[in-house]
This record gives sequence, C-alpha cells and structure tokens, in this order.
Amino acid sequence: MQLGGKTVVVTGAAGGIGERYVHAFAEAGANVVAADVPAAAGAGAELAAKAGDRVRFVAGDVTDDGHWAELVATARDGFGGLDALVNNAAIYQGLGAKRSLTELTADDWDTVLRVNVRGTWQGIRAVVPAMREAGGGRIVNISSATARMGVPGFVHYVASKAAVEGLTRAAARELGPHGITVNAVAPGLVTDEATRALNSEDYIAAAAGGRALGREMVPDDLVGAVLFLTSGSGGFMTGQTLVVDGGVVFT
Repeated sequence: MQLGGKTVVVTGAAGGIGERYVHAFAEAGANVVAADVPAAAGAGAELAAKAGDRVRFVAGDVTDDGHWAELVATARDGFGGLDALVNNAAIYQGLGAKRSLTELTADDWDTVLRVNVRGTWQGIRAVVPAMREAGGGRIVNISSATARMGVPGFVHYVASKAAVEGLTRAAARELGPHGITVNAVAPGLVTDEATRALNSEDYIAAAAGGRALGREMVPDDLVGAVLFLTSGSGGFMTGQTLVVDGGVVFT
C-alpha cells in the first residue's frame, strides 16, 4: 500500500487496537510516532522497544496542544516529515457500566466529548501545517458503528462518534484543496479487553451472531481499512466513513 518510508502518528497506541495499528504500520515499512496517556507510558515504551527503530512513543493528552506540538516535532525531527495521522484515542473502556441518558451527568458528557471529539479536532488542526507544507497527507479518524445503530447505555459515546463523522466530512471539504484526505473508520464491536470490561459474554456472542459473517471481530479485522486510507491507494477517497463490522450496518 505504498507505506514504506512514510511517517504516521497514531494516538491511543499503547494497547488494544491502537497497538495493533502501530505494529501493522511498522510491518508495512512505515515510521510511527505512537502516543497515549502518561499512565500508559510503560506500555508505550515497551511497544516502541518491541517494534524497533521505526517506532517512537510520546506520552501526553490529546486535548493538550503542547502534546500535539511534540508529536509533530517528533515526526519531523525523528523521521523527516509527517504523512498521516490516525486519530484513535478515545474514552471507551473508561465509560464504566452502561447507564441511561437520564443517569449521565454533565461532567460525564463533557469528559467524553472533550476527548473523543475535541481531541480529534485538535489533532487534525495540529498536523495540517506540516501536511500542507509537504503537499498533502492522510487523516483517518476512528468512529464507531454505534453512531449508526444508536446503541443504548452509552449515549455520550455514541454522540461523540457521530460528531467525529461530521467533523470528518467538514474537514475533508476544507482540506481537500491542500491534497489532504480525511476519512473515518467505524468499527463494530471488537472482542478485546475493553469490550469484555463493558459487556457480558452473552452480549458479545449475540453481536457476533448478528453479523453477516457470523463471528467475533478482532483488532486485525480493522488493519486493512486503516492502512488503505493512509496509503497512496486511498488517495482519491475523502470525506467517507468505512464501516468495518462484519456485516451488521449496511450503508
């Protein structure tokens, strides 16, 4: 997918699906600036050590402009440029038990929207100057199939991912003239540690049974879509959301 020598920033990268993205990019020959919260610094350092010279880890907060400036500087100074951004960081496992919208507090709402939406916008804003200077770039925002399904119990999370898709379309219109594509990937329910922390095994099994492909979804199922949209092969696609869920939501 023409990723050899490219440099990609991946947020939410120290574990779970984000960690799989980092390894996939490195395996494809790309350089990766991996980012996650300070609490995950140990896991991030271990990830970088395993991946070798192609990966550098930076701890910080995606709602902090200083963190974004450090990520861009690391890409430029360490690898000579910045070609792509995967906005993967989001509050999900931290949502806790499912609650109705009447049980949520304003603080619950603001915390999720601050990270999942504002943090995504701040990332786009931060990388645009470097991408403009380079004559183009690729931005992939991670949404969720829940934005199309209206899953109850996580209304703030669902709303945040719907906002990410709207942000994706608006940014694609604005940045297209600069050669920058902006797309989103909307995963279905991925069977991983975060999902098991929030959902029962019966719920996960029912989700798998409701898919056209009839099986549980794993992080590897998302890799192809993300690599495609960050590569030269996806260069004429922008403003789109690819739903990767094994055949539940048909768009």
